[in-house]
Amino acid sequence: MVSVAAIVVTFNRLEKLKTVIASIEAQSHPVETLFVIDNASTDGTADYLAALTSTVPLKVVTMTENSGGAGGFSEGMLRGYASGADHVWIMDDDCYPKTDALATLISGFEGAVEELGADVPFACSVVEFTDGSICEMNNPVPTWDWARLLVKGQNNVMVTACSFVSVLIPRWAIAEYGLPYAEYFIWFDDREYTLRLTERCPGVQVMDSRVVHDMGDNRGVNFAMVDRKSLWKFSYGVRNEASWQLHHRGFLNFLEFGARLFVSLHRGRVPLDLRARLLAKWLRGITFNPLVAHVDADA
Repeated sequence: MVSVAAIVVTFNRLEKLKTVIASIEAQSHPVETLFVIDNASTDGTADYLAALTSTVPLKVVTMTENSGGAGGFSEGMLRGYASGADHVWIMDDDCYPKTDALATLISGFEGAVEELGADVPFACSVVEFTDGSICEMNNPVPTWDWARLLVKGQNNVMVTACSFVSVLIPRWAIAEYGLPYAEYFIWFDDREYTLRLTERCPGVQVMDSRVVHDMGDNRGVNFAMVDRKSLWKFSYGVRNEASWQLHHRGFLNFLEFGARLFVSLHRGRVPLDLRARLLAKWLRGITFNPLVAHVDADA
């Protein structure tokens, strides 16, 4: 049987985390180990996990400080890889997999490998909102020939990037491409990492694999939506994408991203002081350039 290490990153969402753990325990294809990365939660999560008796082998990693989603996934994937599992299965603490979500991810991934070859770097689920509609912010980016596997009878769509809401990543991909940038903290870490994985071959979205994302509002994200409450998140997103555009794509891409940012902020009538702070984060991308953390391929 294919072995899978499940990785859940959590911060102050204890009640939702309980549902995630129960959903993982109920999987028709059991996980070999469940790693819960607690990002220094202050809501009783640590005490709950310390006393929890789970039906799956559970390992809790308590971070000394909140490292964000990026830091948590980087740590969790490292732990999952070191466990010797064939795949890691990563998700947030508000992602509720349906009972057969993992089993269908594995079968969809294996079907894609049979058709495309061994370079398929990940398989992701369809992400639904709590009302059964599509989750607006978790739609993968399709390839130009996205239906290539559909016409072969598979229920898989080829994609180049996805969010970290139920993604199955094979061991070899982590060994070759390393871990997500922990320094990103939050936002754009999933996009950068999955784009990194698909340099050679697309990933797939397995249409039979479904999870529910219990997020607040079901809407996408764009820079026209910036307000004072959300500024801190957008600040990380702007810095991280600006860094990636400049250091991994080139100066013209960096300028193009800056222009798109400026236009979006203008169209959204974002207050001028917030625009200035985000444009400063765009410039911060010039000197912000983290290095890929690699794993021991012999582990």
